[in-house]
Amino acid sequence: MAISTAKPSSFLLFPWGLFSILVVLVLNLTLSESWFGKNWSWIMLVLVIPAAILENFKVGYSTMRIMFMKVIFSLLSFLLVGMALGASLVRKFFDISDKKISLPWFVLLALGVMLLIQVAQLFSMLKAVKREFMQLDPDQ
Repeated sequence: MAISTAKPSSFLLFPWGLFSILVVLVLNLTLSESWFGKNWSWIMLVLVIPAAILENFKVGYSTMRIMFMKVIFSLLSFLLVGMALGASLVRKFFDISDKKISLPWFVLLALGVMLLIQVAQLFSMLKAVKREFMQLDPDQ
């Protein structure tokens, strides 16, 4: 049994979900609240749907490096969203008047959708790993 040593494409290694989460948070921090509030649906449409599609392409490739990087990037996504949510909750409960760390409902919705996409991709990756290990099992 020959082992393939070809490097995976950088397209497969790029963290599309984490990138979308970072862009949503950066846009929330930098754009004016009135403009972002009016155009949030288009911004989320342009960021969330392509990220979901591009992350879905990774499922068919079950190399260990891609799966390991996917898990690492998913954990970083959860950490980043958790820190943003924590900062927003601290602002709300301790009456801090800084508007930069405020997360409107539509940003929370977009981040929640991105995290659900990450969870779905992780479970599909685990299913691919199980399928790969079952093929290597001589008893099957």
